[in-house]
Amino acid sequence: MSAVTSAYVYRPGEAEVRWMGETSTSFLAMGDQTDDAFALVDERAHRGETVPLHRHPDDRESFYVIDGEISFYVGDEPGARVGAGSFVHVPGGTVHGFRIESETARYLILTTPRHGEFYKAITLPSDTGGLPPRTPVEGALIGKAVGEYGIEFVGPLPEGP
Repeated sequence: MSAVTSAYVYRPGEAEVRWMGETSTSFLAMGDQTDDAFALVDERAHRGETVPLHRHPDDRESFYVIDGEISFYVGDEPGARVGAGSFVHVPGGTVHGFRIESETARYLILTTPRHGEFYKAITLPSDTGGLPPRTPVEGALIGKAVGEYGIEFVGPLPEGP
């Protein structure tokens, strides 16, 4: 376990930004900055981008939608289309996934430090000026991270709610 060495402030644009395709992930807090208490990321995605049904036994996640609409599939519940101001909590081990329904969406993900590291492992650093990298994320990179962080893919998302 690492110890927090100092408080910090990120102003807009100062956090590390990484990419998976057209989804940008800003790393606002990681385990080494929070005394292994939590990780917090800020994601921006586009219509049609999805995260397939999956589970991670030891890592819980909570989502707060800042802007846009997202269909969440959690456990045995039918998909729920939610908008700005909505909050979704996913306990560890629960099957879940989501789809961006609006033109764009922005949401915060509060999770465990380990799962925050998974997000880093499946994204690529920004190009100059914070732009997406010119090369796509390779399937082998995702496959390696899935195995290392204990993610189990269950299947594709159902059709929209």
